[in-house]
Amino acid sequence: MDARVDGNKTPATGERDVKVEKPSRDQAEAAVRTLIAWAGDNPEREGLIDTPKRVVNAYTEFFAGYDENPDDVLGRTFEDVEGYDDMVMLRDISLESHCEHHMVAILGKVHIAYMPVNKVVGISKLARVIEIFAKRLQTQETMTAQVVDCIQRVLEPAGIAILVDAKHQCMTTRGIKKPDVATITTQFTGVFAEDPRMEARFLAMISR
Repeated sequence: MDARVDGNKTPATGERDVKVEKPSRDQAEAAVRTLIAWAGDNPEREGLIDTPKRVVNAYTEFFAGYDENPDDVLGRTFEDVEGYDDMVMLRDISLESHCEHHMVAILGKVHIAYMPVNKVVGISKLARVIEIFAKRLQTQETMTAQVVDCIQRVLEPAGIAILVDAKHQCMTTRGIKKPDVATITTQFTGVFAEDPRMEARFLAMISR
């Protein structure tokens, strides 16, 4: 499946920006016990007695992106680029996210490049921005657009290219159960959208 996001549109926010009252840890653990019982097992048996605590700990890691601001991560930039005038690319960034429809894993790789104008950022910060958006309940299409929108807003580059290649466990382990199907989303802005040679260079470099 190949879903291409319109590079001229920013992702819709709306309901994603609404702040909700976070339940207590006790409430979260009680919800896990309810799900265990709904599945048909005894949440009080030895092997499951500590599972609610473990699940809440895992969720704290899985969804840590809600507590971080990606704009702040990109905020420290460097203006002296020493005459560098070509793309900056990160290839094969590991992706671990969760589908907002079934809350199961999305696993894959992200390849991203931008064309700096007056500002560059430490390369680890780009990977960090991807991780922040990934550690939220997501659709792959929305996450792709959110990453690009954030980088464009903070760094103001001449263009951005991104390709996300991932497998969704909501499709590989349930439902239609097609384990070898990957979902690919792309977005190209600025020079990557305007110049087919730049898009082709990006795609060629990530396939090496």
